[in-house]
Amino acid sequence: MTRRRLTREDSREQTTQRLLDAAQKLIAKKGLTAASVEDIAAAAGYTRGAFYSNFSGKGDLFIELLRRDHQKNTAELDALRSDELPLEDIQVRTREMYARLYRDNESFLNWTEARMLAARDAKFRAKLTALMAEKCGQIAGFIEYFYRRVGVTPAVPPAAMAMGFMSLCEGVKLFMLSSPMDMTPATVEGVLRLFVDSIMQLARLQGEASPQSLSS
Repeated sequence: MTRRRLTREDSREQTTQRLLDAAQKLIAKKGLTAASVEDIAAAAGYTRGAFYSNFSGKGDLFIELLRRDHQKNTAELDALRSDELPLEDIQVRTREMYARLYRDNESFLNWTEARMLAARDAKFRAKLTALMAEKCGQIAGFIEYFYRRVGVTPAVPPAAMAMGFMSLCEGVKLFMLSSPMDMTPATVEGVLRLFVDSIMQLARLQGEASPQSLSS
């Protein structure tokens, strides 16, 4: 079988993804400052020139790395916003999705690195703030959708619920990585499951107790 020749666009995309894959591992392991452009390019099998043909610098690459991770999670969560799925299935699949968060240390360490960098670098902070707004908005949209499905209005604005949920998840994950003897992976998974169930089960109970539900 003849292998299809890559177009210039295909080749560039392949180079970009390999650089991002290498950066994800190196930044999680060493931190953004210690992971040099040369380190990232070499780990991906390219030269320094190839790096700068795709990114203006490490900050540009770092934001793109975070955006790629966000888009992957967005696709998974958006797939649950389907009227064809029973509420029970949505709750179970959401719970399992967030329960898996503890397993991906690289992505979490990179987001933590980004938060630390944003605290010191105003220019990077502006870029991260925009990306975090997208991330929060996506989760808020899902919360709003789920409450609409159960037929009640959340007592707290979905955006505030999303920020609180994101903070709880990040806090538990950071606790596990910094104090693994105290917070085991099994404990983290159980807590993350509890977070999701607490929000979604409460909404469903409120829906069942609503006047519309009782009169139907």
